[in-house]
Amino acid sequence: MSGKQPCFKGFTQQAEGTMQDAVNKVGQATQQVVDQATQAGQKAVDQVYKAAQDGVTDLEKKIGLKK
Repeated sequence: MSGKQPCFKGFTQQAEGTMQDAVNKVGQATQQVVDQATQAGQKAVDQVYKAAQDGVTDLEKKIGLKK
């Protein structure tokens, strides 16, 4: 029986390593999703800001504050 224990221990260590690799990959994928969402959110904010800025500029031109 004791002859089988090191084999079982090796299997357990291999399984733990495989599980850790899987957890790491899930973590990396999650970080990529968060990064993409952050970038998309920033792009949307930038577009809204530019549209508002353009609107103010157009209004200033229409009322004669800017040429």
